[in-house]
Amino acid sequence: MADTALNPSPPPVLPNGASNGAPPPVADDVPVIRLEAKSGWQVIDWKELVAYRDLFRFLVQRDVTVLYKQTVLGYAWAIIRPLVQMVIFTVIFGNMAEVSSDGVPYAIFNYVALVPWTYFSGSLTASTASLVTNMAMLTKVYFPRLVIPMSSVLAKLVDFAIAFVIVFGLMAYYGVAPTWNVVFLPVLILLMIMTAAAAGLWLSALTIQYRDVKHASQFMVQILMYAAPVVWPASLILERFGETAYLVYGIYPLAGIIEGFRAALLGTRAMPWDLIGIGAVSAMFLFVTGALYFKRMERRFADVA
Repeated sequence: MADTALNPSPPPVLPNGASNGAPPPVADDVPVIRLEAKSGWQVIDWKELVAYRDLFRFLVQRDVTVLYKQTVLGYAWAIIRPLVQMVIFTVIFGNMAEVSSDGVPYAIFNYVALVPWTYFSGSLTASTASLVTNMAMLTKVYFPRLVIPMSSVLAKLVDFAIAFVIVFGLMAYYGVAPTWNVVFLPVLILLMIMTAAAAGLWLSALTIQYRDVKHASQFMVQILMYAAPVVWPASLILERFGETAYLVYGIYPLAGIIEGFRAALLGTRAMPWDLIGIGAVSAMFLFVTGALYFKRMERRFADVA
């Protein structure tokens, strides 16, 4: 009895090499993964975004589905909004104020501008509130936060595509043929997406820390619309204020995008490469600085939320 108490039998060895009641042995060559928050200015990790492409796809699909869920008209709202605006602007600015439409019917002149503008304004509004709306995700699991505002920007492309189809119907109705410059439309669309993404990155990062930005964005969209050549042609700037003011106006990326859409589809004037070029540089600058600011603030999102 004494020998048994002083020298207990060793615990049985399990098939996997671990003793009963003891943790399994740890090999010396097992890698240790340590997750640490990055500080300072960070660039976009494109490989990480590719790795989370399934989440990206899910969020885009969710945003599109939720927007029209339990609605009677469904995707028809993507057409109704710009069409109603077109009718109102045609009556007020085209008929009453007699604003110049560069030799084409004012209705189609205005609608071609409303299609990219509606996309931009919808993307800006959705991406601005995206982080606040998805606050529960931010505080529970890790994923690249950049996915959230970018998914809002890409989801609005569905509305853009639907509304864009009506352009060809209006062109057929008014007998307007597209010019060969229509081949540049993909470039203009990419510039439009980059401009919306740049605004979304800046405003979404600011909104989660300063909620005033969310409220201010509502009337800021209205100001930006009348600043863009939606209801009037950009040529008015050139005629009334000169070439210098016209080129400075090109810093606003929507100016070149909208005038480029009109030139490609309606042939109202030559492609405004001066406005498009200046706007492209401006949009690229806003996108890069917006991405850097977003990545710098990313580590604070969960704490602030």
